[in-house]
Amino acid sequence: GASVVALSYEDAERAGLKPARLNYDQQVDTANGIVKAAPITLDRVVVEGIEVRNVEGMVMRKGTMRGSLLGMSFLRRLQGFRVEYGALYLKN
Repeated sequence: GASVVALSYEDAERAGLKPARLNYDQQVDTANGIVKAAPITLDRVVVEGIEVRNVEGMVMRKGTMRGSLLGMSFLRRLQGFRVEYGALYLKN
């Protein structure tokens, strides 16, 4: 899984992060090979009412990936989480 929250360029745009202004200088090893990404700190990430602040993340270059990944930089800050029958359950 992803070490940090990984946002697609398009999702970063929708979130108002202005990805065109970011510096894509971090090399990232993905399932599709090595790509460049822009490191960021997200002020807050909210999933199903669970909020975590100051979350390490990255924005991928435009067209690099579809959708975004909820990485361990978010998940490890919860009290717990589990995956059961393809569903992710979060505990705060």
